Amino acid sequence: MAQATTPGKTLADMPADAVAHCTEFMDFLDVASLAVTCKSLRAAAYSDYVWLRLFKERWPTLPLSVGASDIRGKYINRLTAIQQMTFSDPSFRYIFAYPTQHASHLIIDKSSLYAAKGPEVGVYRLDAMQSRVGVQRLTSHGSRITSMRLIPITDTWLSRSVTSKENMLVTSSTDRTIRLWWKGKSQRCFKGHNGPVTAIADKLVGGLGDAKLLASGGEDCTVRVWSVGSGHKNHAVATYHGHEKPLSFLAVAWHKPSLLISISKDSKIRAWDANASGSSPCVGMTSLSGIPVGIKCHDTVCYIATRSSVTAVDLRTMQKAFTLPINCTVVCSFEILPSKWMMCTGGDDRALLWDIRKSSQDSTPVAELDSNGSVTLLHMDPYKVVTAGPFDHSVNIWDAGSCKLFNSLDCRIPGEDILADGVYAMSVDGCRIVTTACCSEFGILYYRDFSDCRKPVSLVDSETGSKFWETED
Repeated sequence: MAQATTPGKTLADMPADAVAHCTEFMDFLDVASLAVTCKSLRAAAYSDYVWLRLFKERWPTLPLSVGASDIRGKYINRLTAIQQMTFSDPSFRYIFAYPTQHASHLIIDKSSLYAAKGPEVGVYRLDAMQSRVGVQRLTSHGSRITSMRLIPITDTWLSRSVTSKENMLVTSSTDRTIRLWWKGKSQRCFKGHNGPVTAIADKLVGGLGDAKLLASGGEDCTVRVWSVGSGHKNHAVATYHGHEKPLSFLAVAWHKPSLLISISKDSKIRAWDANASGSSPCVGMTSLSGIPVGIKCHDTVCYIATRSSVTAVDLRTMQKAFTLPINCTVVCSFEILPSKWMMCTGGDDRALLWDIRKSSQDSTPVAELDSNGSVTLLHMDPYKVVTAGPFDHSVNIWDAGSCKLFNSLDCRIPGEDILADGVYAMSVDGCRIVTTACCSEFGILYYRDFSDCRKPVSLVDSETGSKFWETED
């Protein structure tokens, strides 16, 4: 007679209190992942006990009673509010960075802030910005820095000796070089361009095997790729010829990491495959009209903005999927938010929000976001749209869904009535934002952190900041 067997128990059979205890070793993202596994684990992951612990760990000074209900809802609502920057009391710091000049490029990265001006980069520790020990100058470039990027250190040759998930800073310059920085030192210097380096790709290109390549473009009309996986190669792995004008932008395709898209100042577009065999790595080309303003890749599509239109190019065929004419204003900046099918163009006196899905049939914007001058700086994420420009001392923050004006951040130092210039550079990282501008004597960096705010902002004119249209499905 066969012996009956007892089915083995699974994680879903654990008592709810045991699962809740296990979550004490999980952060917010781990708990959210646990909740989507199955119904029994979701009930434990959604318990007030779990979310009270997460709430107190993230905001220990905020009052919240043990008996409060729907703590998960309170956590999510507060997290959304700080990501939307809908408070009037952020923690802030400002720095008199450079005499009479503003920084040209800004990046917030974890606990560091990078600000480029002229040939140097100032590195500021966000936990010590008011002290001299919190500032470091990177000065190896011989002339003006043209762009800055961050690349994962795990994709470089340093991954053999470094286990942290830090980022490495990459800078290009008119001195014809690209430098890789880590721990305050220039670790590599790539030389080969015969003119100023004008562009660095938005991320690393996938080479043969596990190779990672950094792509750059220059006024010499060439695209060059450099190995960041080897510690001893300072020359280009490959040089791509074909453009007749200086390079403006480089972007890596999402669906194929080895595919690099380049656009030159005459709006000629070329696609290069770093893994292509044969005589030429160029696998496609097309052209647009107008001066290029920005380029963004998503999935199999590349969106290119010029001063007068936005065009979507299918990277599998290099055919134009649609062209959206921007007739009402000159395009100064460009961003996309693929998760919400939204696209934003900054113009002379406003920013326009578009629905990507309807751009091929309807040239009417979803909303107009008003401004006091040219919108040359844009940021988009699932929570907000941020707009700024050189003729306005305020940065405006809009709801990414309703397009209502959430907040307006004055970038002047307290007591300084007039800025010599408006906002020339901006970096947004979740609930943190840094801007650069000029006051009467100095270029300033203004850093704000909304992570521990308590006072919601009140905008009297919040209903009139944008014009919003419901479009037909």
